[in-house]
Amino acid sequence: MTEKSTRDLIVEQADRLFYQQGFEHTSFADISKAVGISRGNFYHHFKTKDEILDAVINRRIANTQKMLERWEIEGERPEDRVRSFINILLVNREKIKQYGCPVGTLCIELAKLAHPSQGGANQLFTLFRTWLRRQFVLLGHKKNADRLAMHVLARSQGVATLANAFHEEEFIRREVNQLCNWLKNYA
Repeated sequence: MTEKSTRDLIVEQADRLFYQQGFEHTSFADISKAVGISRGNFYHHFKTKDEILDAVINRRIANTQKMLERWEIEGERPEDRVRSFINILLVNREKIKQYGCPVGTLCIELAKLAHPSQGGANQLFTLFRTWLRRQFVLLGHKKNADRLAMHVLARSQGVATLANAFHEEEFIRREVNQLCNWLKNYA
């Protein structure tokens, strides 16, 4: 395994574990075990858990940007692109039911810890907000674009939180359907 691929694997597994167990409850030992490397080799790549967290946040930002770019290409109209955002609740429903929203859970945990990386994690929401706002501007709602973007973000976070609490797939489907119907009013 090359140094780059080992580092990437560490970040990938840390990302998964931070999502499933939480940042605070994930140890170096958990990550090194998931990667299958010794702790000494692990420390060669990352000296602190905060360094890993920063790498995880940067990975999530990069992956989110790629996803948004893909939606731009695949979505013919702005409403199709917003629908892609809404439908991510369905695409990830099993993980959401089990662990909640990966962005929301990380932001909440880091806020509770008053962690210095909280701002970096919040950038993920800012990416979505900015992108959604742009879609609503393209739909002709420049004056209310940010309010509409925040509505979609808030509603999706609420759905993710309640889906995690109650583990009800039908709830997710119903809420996604209602949000898509709501979107028709702005298309």
